[in-house]
Amino acid sequence: MKAKANACGSCRHTSSIQKEHVCVTDLNALTALGAAHPRSVSFAALDIRENPELALASLSLRRGSAKPVPFGLHLPEPGHWVAGQGMAAFWVGLDQWMIEAEGRAEENFAAHLRHAAPDCSVTEQTDGWIAFEIVSRSGTALLESLLSKLVNIDLADFGPGRATRTGLEHMSCCVIRRSETLVALLGARSFAASLWHALDTAARRLQEK
Repeated sequence: MKAKANACGSCRHTSSIQKEHVCVTDLNALTALGAAHPRSVSFAALDIRENPELALASLSLRRGSAKPVPFGLHLPEPGHWVAGQGMAAFWVGLDQWMIEAEGRAEENFAAHLRHAAPDCSVTEQTDGWIAFEIVSRSGTALLESLLSKLVNIDLADFGPGRATRTGLEHMSCCVIRRSETLVALLGARSFAASLWHALDTAARRLQEK
């Protein structure tokens, strides 16, 4: 998720230029991995990339409220993920879901979601999470081989449209099977470098075999 200009100092680069006794501050937004552009790398037929453009907001039912259909999304049951019209949702707990919006990280997405689900509790999550995507260009075998080295998931029952929360090297993350050949990992932004290192290392070892 992309850091915004009003993010904390550790998430941005600041330079000051003195111009005629006026201090001009130049803010350059950085990704969670500390660069001006999202990181990506390729190993054989696998691509791993950072997605800083994904907006996230959590949605929880209030007591007595009906289950909404925000943006036309029918909120999924436990263990599942649904998508449609640039939006997606996955279950994260009892009467709780994470709502995704591709390409809208710079917007106040939570405000749009509150308007779409006024009887629910909505919390902005974009700046707290990082999204990495793993894409296979040669079918499912290589992708699932990499996942088997990273997370403890029954891959036989983890096809497209499935999502779960699990551990990855002592870090909690959400794993989403967006398609046969695309998996997304969402983790805490503070763990971005460690998550990337785990993915990069596992992919390199897989390529060396």
